[in-house]
Amino acid sequence: MAPIAVGDVIPDGTVAYFDEQDQLQQASIHSLAAGKKVILFGVPGAFTPTCSVKHVPGFIEKAAELKSKGIDDILLISVNDPFVMKAWAKTYPDNKDVKFLADGSASYTHALGLELDLSEKGLGTRSKRFALVVDDLKVKVANIEAGGEFTVSSADDILKAL
Repeated sequence: MAPIAVGDVIPDGTVAYFDEQDQLQQASIHSLAAGKKVILFGVPGAFTPTCSVKHVPGFIEKAAELKSKGIDDILLISVNDPFVMKAWAKTYPDNKDVKFLADGSASYTHALGLELDLSEKGLGTRSKRFALVVDDLKVKVANIEAGGEFTVSSADDILKAL
């Protein structure tokens, strides 16, 4: 399957997350993004070094600046279960803007065409690192990393593209 690209409508799919009342919720990506301008960014795994030290903190730190440029919501997706994503989110106590979404079986990641086979590292199927700007379900920016790189999908890269 070809990876998601600029001009595409993002596929719908179901993700899981814990809400503010600590209740497990399931939601469709379309319900989270329809009628809004959102950043959907994906990482290979919770608690992994580049994801935890660089990628996620960048979006948390730049959230106000991103929102000042018209972004309504910042959605993080990873191929992990919702309990892992909840625990990972708690390691960022200052986060108020990035929603941590679980794609436990990688079905949404596969629908985006962004799966990454990390079986040789014991991680199984994961997501490529990416950042999309989506306006009312249509992809306006698609920054997709090659392999394990972190060169085009940071919050700063998205700010430059807005």
